[in-house]
Amino acid sequence: MIPFLDLKAQYSEIKPEIDAAVARVVSSGQFVLGPEVAAFEERFAHFCNTVHCRAVNTGTSALHLALLAAGVGPGDEVITVSMTFVATTAAILYSGARPVFVDVDPVTWTMDAGLIEAAITPRTKAILPVHLHGLMADMDPIMAIAHRHGLVVIEDAAQAHGAEYRGRRAGSVGDLGCFSFYPGKNLGAFGEGGAVVTDRPEFARRVALLRDWGQEAKYDHAIAGYNYRMDEIQSAVLNVKLDYIERWTEARRSLAERYDALLSDFPFGRPYPPGHARHVYHVYAVRMAGRDDALKLLRDAGIGAGIHYPVPVHLQRAYAELGYRGGDLPVTEMLAKDFLSLPIYPEMPPEGANKVVATLGRAAAWQPSAAVRNLERPRSGMSWSHSRRAS
Repeated sequence: MIPFLDLKAQYSEIKPEIDAAVARVVSSGQFVLGPEVAAFEERFAHFCNTVHCRAVNTGTSALHLALLAAGVGPGDEVITVSMTFVATTAAILYSGARPVFVDVDPVTWTMDAGLIEAAITPRTKAILPVHLHGLMADMDPIMAIAHRHGLVVIEDAAQAHGAEYRGRRAGSVGDLGCFSFYPGKNLGAFGEGGAVVTDRPEFARRVALLRDWGQEAKYDHAIAGYNYRMDEIQSAVLNVKLDYIERWTEARRSLAERYDALLSDFPFGRPYPPGHARHVYHVYAVRMAGRDDALKLLRDAGIGAGIHYPVPVHLQRAYAELGYRGGDLPVTEMLAKDFLSLPIYPEMPPEGANKVVATLGRAAAWQPSAAVRNLERPRSGMSWSHSRRAS
């Protein structure tokens, strides 16, 4: 058996430290927004190379509060992508704004910066790129467009803890960065958790108020807010795990390199991060025809595999009122049909990748879809825009 993710193995590795941290919180009798939260905020801001961090209860809450702190509200539009988890879209709708989807790049699978300006209207307030699978979006052109048009940039970095773009950490390039600490994330809590990072003190202050009922002091409510506070136990767990995140990230990257080598002769599309990017491989996805048959083959062999994501947000029934139809985002829709996520986690033995690929090898006779067949590997160090033209 090779699970898609093994959180029990991770816990076994750090059990004494985790147990001591949890016991410390229980003994303290302080469970919400206490010293563990404060310590985590300081440490995670440092990890992201930002000045401020405000911890919240979920990644969705982080997105919601970042949007509100940036002044996004009813009547506004936020440009984002549909190849993401639905929380990205939900947070925009929670703020009262409308999501406007642009397509993704066929090589990096992140926001196609070349499509943004055509989507800007007088109602556009923000751009919300998603760092998919652990690879940051093409941030330099996104930031340049935002500056030209006076827009705020909010990074959805829920899958990108420690990822880098031209030497800059995820969350530090845009005006605000949002993270999830859902248990399966590269840095995961023992429950729910999230955070907003920023260099701008006014945004940090606004998020801090909004997460705690708008209170400046107890029972002194300056603004209407929410109960989005992170609890002390989750922060204590995350403080322990922060000591291991870099080692775990390098283990993921090593497994990804192994997959790359083992899959090099197969007719599958693989991740091709540009040379100036640090991909942290929250997900290792391939693109292939007959994806659903391959998924069954893997699961029948006791190998955990998944799809991120089989139905893009713009085609989900829950968001039909947004008015999108099949064909509106052709690259996103193509990827949703081709993506197959393979097991990858720090504790996975290297030989596990061999078994995964050997099982996929039974599908070697399958022909790649036209989209995969036409996908060429970009040369090392290529920019996103050059990679896209090479596809």
